[in-house]
Amino acid sequence: MGLNCGIVGLPNVGKSTIFKALTAAPAEAANYPFCTIEPNVGIVNVSDHRLDEITRLIKPERTVPTIVEFVDIAGLVKGASKGEGLGNQFLGHIRQVNAIVHVIRCFDDENVVHVHGKIDPVDDITTINYELALADLEVVEKKLSNLPKVLKSQDKDRQKLAKLQLPILENLKQHLEAGKRAFNLSLSKEDQDLIKDLNLITLKPVLYLCNVDEESIVDGNEYTRLVDEHAKSEGSSSVVICGKLESEISLLETEEEKAEFLEAAGIECSGLEVLTKTAYDLLGLQTYFTAGEKEVRAWTFPKGSLAPQAAGVIHTDFERGFIKAETYHCEDLFTLGTEQKVKEAGKLRIEGKEYEVKDGDVIHFRFNV
Repeated sequence: MGLNCGIVGLPNVGKSTIFKALTAAPAEAANYPFCTIEPNVGIVNVSDHRLDEITRLIKPERTVPTIVEFVDIAGLVKGASKGEGLGNQFLGHIRQVNAIVHVIRCFDDENVVHVHGKIDPVDDITTINYELALADLEVVEKKLSNLPKVLKSQDKDRQKLAKLQLPILENLKQHLEAGKRAFNLSLSKEDQDLIKDLNLITLKPVLYLCNVDEESIVDGNEYTRLVDEHAKSEGSSSVVICGKLESEISLLETEEEKAEFLEAAGIECSGLEVLTKTAYDLLGLQTYFTAGEKEVRAWTFPKGSLAPQAAGVIHTDFERGFIKAETYHCEDLFTLGTEQKVKEAGKLRIEGKEYEVKDGDVIHFRFNV
C-alpha cells in the first residue's frame, strides 16, 4: 500500500503551486480562481534515509522507495455543493484517498487576491469543511432514501445490514446538515465499517497545510497559530510550508544543492518530507524493508500489523500462505555493517504469525501457497 492524499482548499491559496512543487507535475498555477479545472495526480517517492543506508550496505541492483500520491482538485468556493465554481465536479476524485490535505493561505500579499477579500484562516477552514459536509450529506441522503426498499427485501442479510445502517445514517445526516465533519462524530470502528462503501470525505483524517511567506517558514505567524489551535481542537494536525520556497527547491537538480538551499533557508527538510512524515503519523503508517542482492525496497504498512498482514502488503499470497518471517532491525545493520555480522551477533530472528512488525524492520517472508 502507498499513501495517497487529496488536496483541497479555496482558490488562490497556493494549492496548485504547492502541488507542482511537491510532485514536479505540470499543474497550472495562476493568480485567478479556477485555473485548475482538471484533477491533477502526482506520484512521488518518499524520502527515507534508512532506505539509502540499507542500499549503501547491501548494494542491490535496484532500490524501490515507497510512494505518496497527491490528487489536486480545483479550488472549492462557498456554494460548491450547490454547483458554484468547478471544484465540486471533482470531489469524486478524492473519495478514495487515505487523507485530506487542506491548504490554507497564511500570508499577506496584496498582489494575490483572496476570494473573500480578507485573510482569515479559520473562516476559510469553516467554508471548505461546510462544503465537504454538504457534499457528503448528499451521499448520505441518497443512501437513506434507498433503505426503505432494502428493509422490505426478502434478502435477510441485506435487511439486517440496512437495520444496522439506519441509525448511523440518521445521526450522520443531522451532523452533516450542521456543516460538521463526520470525523468528529466519533463513530466506532464497527459503525465506520458499516458505512465504508459511502467513502465519506469528511470521515477521512485532515492535515491542515499552512502556506506561508518566507519570513514565517521557521516560526510561523499569527495565522498559523490560529490554524494550529483549530486543528488541535478537532484532533487534527497542521504543518507549515512555504509554497514559494518549495517551488524554488523543485528546480534544483542535485541533493547537494537542495541541502545547501534548505540550510540557507534555516529549515531542516523539504515540505514534502514534513508533509509525508506528518501524514504517516496521522494515519498510523510505518515502513518496513525487504533487502537482497537484486532489490532493496520500502513498504508502507499500518502500525500494529502482525507479520501475515504486513506480508500481505507485498502480495495477498504472502499473507495467505505465511509460514514465518526472518527479521532484524535496520539499526542493527547500520551498527554491524553487514547482514552476515547481524546473523553472527544473533540479531536475526525467526518470527511467527503473532509477531507485530516494527517500523524499520528488515524482513524476509517465507510462505507457501
